[in-house]
Amino acid sequence: PAVLIAACISVHHPKWDERPLLVVVKKPETTQDEQSLKKDILAFFEGKVAKWWIPDDVTFIEQMPLTATGKLMKLKLREIYKDHRLAQ
Repeated sequence: PAVLIAACISVHHPKWDERPLLVVVKKPETTQDEQSLKKDILAFFEGKVAKWWIPDDVTFIEQMPLTATGKLMKLKLREIYKDHRLAQ
């Protein structure tokens, strides 16, 4: 309920080559801190998808890059997070 929009992209991982990173824009009225929100988001996936599909990290941004028609610009997100490193 605290997520306005989210996108999942792949980022470099030292062991597995690449792993999922979830990029999230919070709803403006959300008062929950990012650390507890991150835990809640990752817990939401448990039991719904395979364990190895669950993103390794969640990062929060103010505004999602969208095209003129309102579609996610995943290429832009991949460019922004190309140097993002996940923990081993």
